[in-house]
Amino acid sequence: MGLPIEILLVEDNEGDIILTKKAFERGKIMNRLHVVKNGQDALDFLYKRNGHEDVPRPDLILLDLNMPKMNGQDVLKDIKSNDDLKMIPVIVLTTSNADEDILKSYQLQASSYIRKPVDFKQFGTVIQTLQDYWFTIVKFPSKN
Repeated sequence: MGLPIEILLVEDNEGDIILTKKAFERGKIMNRLHVVKNGQDALDFLYKRNGHEDVPRPDLILLDLNMPKMNGQDVLKDIKSNDDLKMIPVIVLTTSNADEDILKSYQLQASSYIRKPVDFKQFGTVIQTLQDYWFTIVKFPSKN
């Protein structure tokens, strides 16, 4: 088997973090889930600063929109304006179903926009589908 898939979850809700961890543990793809709880910490992780100097580069980012310190759209804008980071797929995974949030996320080059189901079984199905698509079907450039 190859290297584990590195996933960065940017989420401030502890319940959603637990649900996401459980859903990925049940998946068939070997992964390492890294969690940060606000937008500023997400950028620190991605830029390898402020205690995140030795973290791996994520293969995929799961990004909530409504967070303290810096919202998800500001994080997405920063990622997609950086030549070194913009190739990382960013999946907006949020409770918002607002048309303006969906439109703005795609304008900022989100790879996908997924509304979080509140039911664990449905949430698990969403995560499994996400894993199947992004890590079985989609091809990424080789890691150096």
